[in-house]
Amino acid sequence: MRSFLASSIGVTCAAVLVLPSAAPASAAPDTLTAPAGSAEPSDIAGSTQSLPLSPLPAPSGESTDDPTRTTTAAEQGLLERDVRPFSLVGVVWDDPDAELHGTVQVRTRALGTTRWSDWQDLETHNAEHGADPGTTERESGTVRGSTAPLWVGDSDGVSVRVRPATSDPQDRTESAVPLPTGLRLELVDPGKDPQQDPAAGPESSGDGEDGRTTMLDGRVLPALSKAESEALGEAEAGLAPGAQPYIGPRPRIVTRKGWGADEKLRERAFVYTKTVKAAFIHHSATGNNYTCSQAPAVLRGIYRYHVKSSGWRDIGYNFAVDKCGNIYEGRAGGVTKPVLGAHTLGFNANTMGIAVLGTFTGSNPSASAVNAVAKLTAWKLGLFGADPSGRTTLVSGGGNKFKKGTKATLNVISGHRDGYATECPGARLYKKLGSARTSSARLQGR
Repeated sequence: MRSFLASSIGVTCAAVLVLPSAAPASAAPDTLTAPAGSAEPSDIAGSTQSLPLSPLPAPSGESTDDPTRTTTAAEQGLLERDVRPFSLVGVVWDDPDAELHGTVQVRTRALGTTRWSDWQDLETHNAEHGADPGTTERESGTVRGSTAPLWVGDSDGVSVRVRPATSDPQDRTESAVPLPTGLRLELVDPGKDPQQDPAAGPESSGDGEDGRTTMLDGRVLPALSKAESEALGEAEAGLAPGAQPYIGPRPRIVTRKGWGADEKLRERAFVYTKTVKAAFIHHSATGNNYTCSQAPAVLRGIYRYHVKSSGWRDIGYNFAVDKCGNIYEGRAGGVTKPVLGAHTLGFNANTMGIAVLGTFTGSNPSASAVNAVAKLTAWKLGLFGADPSGRTTLVSGGGNKFKKGTKATLNVISGHRDGYATECPGARLYKKLGSARTSSARLQGR
């Protein structure tokens, strides 16, 4: 996806973000530097193959009409090869502050077949996702630069090419912008689904049934009525009897246990901010080629990529929503708590990040997904007294749109691009935020 210009180079939103913090437990035994052709069985809990990229031979007889191609800078990548099974792919590099100016494309082979995909683009501008500058997570020393990850489905073959851009695409005599050092291809196997899959459909056990009967051993938080949600919210917030809390009904939420998060991957401690004044809406930029039954696997892939490949302390988003309207708990710490995420560089404090799984630059989000955003924000923002149709003032922690310390007045439900010069959450999803605000406020009783 193309990003807007910020300074001279654009950046975009993706889920799969660039942050990090306190070092997670050692990456050893499940982050593997695998030789080509390695065929050991994948760990049931998931695994990551990390393959160093190398200069590619100059293509013979290939057209040079592409203005981004250069004749002087070597491309890096890997030629077609067999690998252990994986479903999600991304590219990382050593310096989180270095941008990759160029294109990253992958081809993958469907598991157990000879069928190769066409070349697919990875979003290279991903630095606007991550922990705020100067925070413990950001300065942990474990964070790496990264593309957004791409969901490709069950695969066992891969090829990748990274093409550097020139400083002036119109002048092909210009030298290429150097690629970041330490480029590696990350191939993520998300592991097997939990024994019971709670994400069979949107609100599959809420609407029309008593959601309180659907607790699956901690895998799902059932939907509650508005009255029940307000009673719980009043108790937690210590509101005076009779005060109007304006809390929307709690929607059904698939917990981390429900989507199969391996809690050994993340940093054990939880980090909180003071309150939740706003919600930033993102798209994950992982593509739209997934089914709703695969959404838990997509989340496990993003989670592993954020922690093991990008070096973050946990998944960056506080919540995720799939195309069927299922809502998922994201970063650990408690769904009712003001958990500090790593989703909107400069504005992670006192906010929450919601990622809609998919890419919405040219495709429309489903009505179910937009409705789920409205339901989730009506409830969670209501717990902290925030009006989804209103505006609030946030202090920037540093970014390309608002300098550190700047007071920014933003919509309580904002798109990522409102706080950072990025294309995220995609033009098609961004256009739906007005209706989400209206619906969310109505669900709160405003």
